[in-house]
Amino acid sequence: MPPEPPLSVSEKVQAAILRAALRLPARVQRLIAGKPVIRDGQTLELQTQLLLRLEDLAPGVVLGAQPIPEGRRQMREQARVAGGSQPVGSVQDIEVDGAEGILPARLYVPRGGSDALLVFFHGGGFIYGDLDSHDALCRVLAEGAGVRVLAVDYRLAPEATFPAAHEDCAAAYRWVVKNVDSLGAVPDRLGVAGDSAGGALAAATAIVAAREGLPLAFQLLLYPMTDETMASDSRIMFGEGYFLTNAWMDLSRESYAAGADPTDQRAYVLREELPPGLAPAYVCTAGFDPLRDEGEAYARKLADAGVTVELKRFPELIHGFINMIEAGPGNRAAIDEVVGKLAAALR
Repeated sequence: MPPEPPLSVSEKVQAAILRAALRLPARVQRLIAGKPVIRDGQTLELQTQLLLRLEDLAPGVVLGAQPIPEGRRQMREQARVAGGSQPVGSVQDIEVDGAEGILPARLYVPRGGSDALLVFFHGGGFIYGDLDSHDALCRVLAEGAGVRVLAVDYRLAPEATFPAAHEDCAAAYRWVVKNVDSLGAVPDRLGVAGDSAGGALAAATAIVAAREGLPLAFQLLLYPMTDETMASDSRIMFGEGYFLTNAWMDLSRESYAAGADPTDQRAYVLREELPPGLAPAYVCTAGFDPLRDEGEAYARKLADAGVTVELKRFPELIHGFINMIEAGPGNRAAIDEVVGKLAAALR
């Protein structure tokens, strides 16, 4: 079982600052964070506002504003600090088939064991993210929901542009179905999940599964990116100052999908023609997230197509909250609710 990667000195310092800030009395947190932020009838959660304020005070930490290699390192570092150390039964690094070769993957097994399996695709705008950046989250999903989790490390842009990530995830899911026994799971308890860009990949993979008649019991879509060209109200209201920025979204689009065939709907699942037989879905969004409206629009599209879907908005939170496991009770309560939905769906 590979151990959790140790924190670097920089990560240890950031983790100590985070813990100290979250232990401050609420009135002191409010003094640092500033006046309550109320937008679109929603009030930003205090500790989330505090974290954003601390980010403002730290120069050069805005994702999307630096070269991609630095952004990848920074996202991994932020996620490891906010994710903390999370227990799980066992972790095994394995390999799965991608569209054009072998992909690294990581299998998490809860301490109580399980024959349910969730295939997880990480977020990061198709340009950031890896097995380590979402390690803490996958541990929480596995242990909290009592399911196996297989995280897949698909190819990233700009090294591999559209449709590389989509094809990798579809190929990996086909591999899972063929090898379900060796993964300790059963075909009728398979799910797909992903956050942000990973949510788009999970949604696209669910569509592939339905079209190809592959077993799939559940799709967990965490503030999914469903149409990168969408000029929604939430993109306008929350494109600056709430972690996910216009610069990051622009870099993602330019790096991954700028040359995409506009008729290839895989890049924009909100425009997809949905096939019959789609798996039931749980879609969650965050109130202060540029992707809020398109995620909710996709949930409505699923419902209109006759898919069983539950939509939940966490109005006080921001994009990325699912990775902020150690960032206060507000985030953790939302994460626990998501974990509970996963447990119920793959029971």
